Amino acid sequence: MGAALSAAERHLPIIRAEVWRNEEDTGLFAARLAAAPALADAYVELQGDLGAGKTTLVRHLLRALGVQGRIKSPTYAVVEPYENAKFPIWHFDFYRFGDPREWEDAGFRDIFAKPGLKIAEWPEKAAGLLPVADLVVRIDADADDIRRVALKAQTVRGQELLA
Repeated sequence: MGAALSAAERHLPIIRAEVWRNEEDTGLFAARLAAAPALADAYVELQGDLGAGKTTLVRHLLRALGVQGRIKSPTYAVVEPYENAKFPIWHFDFYRFGDPREWEDAGFRDIFAKPGLKIAEWPEKAAGLLPVADLVVRIDADADDIRRVALKAQTVRGQELLA
């Protein structure tokens, strides 16, 4: 007989909904997330249409984590590394990802095996290659800058991020 499952492993993923009425709300969420100790080794997926606010959330999060200088979208570079005083951060954008061989050739498997925060936009473009995300953030844009956000914790670390 196998090992007993922990209470966290027996429960379905935690799903929470939020409404961000403006960019300030995005920043407040980013600050709460940045304060979570579990973020240091987390993998966070960002989902949503073009213009939903994924990169805006990343900018707020990286600023809250103490990243200085220009924070740009890695749409063409696929990944942008950042350093802060606490831990390394990699921001991926798989929008232009076309061939699974790019994953191996670019060394992404090695990056995901290292400690640090990994954030991925357009993770569906690398489906089957990425590990299970600790936290999935789905952002949908409504009129007047309102964002409807679904947060899904898929691991114990993800549950800690939403606590």
